Amino acid sequence: MTFLFDIGRVLLDFDFESSLARLLPPDCPDSHERLLRLLERKDDFEAGMIDPESYMNWALGVLGSDATPEQFRHAWQHIFTPNEPMWQSVRQLSAAGHRLILFSNTNAIHCPWVFEEYPEFSLFHGAVLSFETGHIKPQPPIYQHAVDAHGLDPQSTLYIDDLPENIATGREFGFHCHPYHLQNHAAYESWLSGFPI
Repeated sequence: MTFLFDIGRVLLDFDFESSLARLLPPDCPDSHERLLRLLERKDDFEAGMIDPESYMNWALGVLGSDATPEQFRHAWQHIFTPNEPMWQSVRQLSAAGHRLILFSNTNAIHCPWVFEEYPEFSLFHGAVLSFETGHIKPQPPIYQHAVDAHGLDPQSTLYIDDLPENIATGREFGFHCHPYHLQNHAAYESWLSGFPI
């Protein structure tokens, strides 16, 4: 079997707001709105259409922050918490000899840093990362890229993602899909038990 794993809210939980809020000016009256504005260009950033330096400089301007780009980089990176129940499953699947591939919307600030910060990512045999492909999930081209780059047989490919729209495209490609919820890992285990693993 081949497994496609999303990263965010599957392998790693994340909290952008708490980390980036430290960069805001003191007594900022619209802190939540400024943080939300960072999402305006997040898709383009994760599709590799904006380089990290340009995104960081733009984001610091949106925040009205006097932080340095390096301070922004640090805050942007330190948002993650490992989802240990899923990592336990990853270790078991790896030990059983299954092929594991990362399939994630991510950016050039988080990668490759996140792989160095969490060495167990070495259990994965490959990765399809949005910023390297020019497309983001749920756009079909990134799924086709995954199929072509890794020779996927959809009928023997299990795909785990937290976003319903990403799962919907996965199903269109014929993958066996599970919409993952951090608060209901047991549902994933129950789904997984239905396969000859």
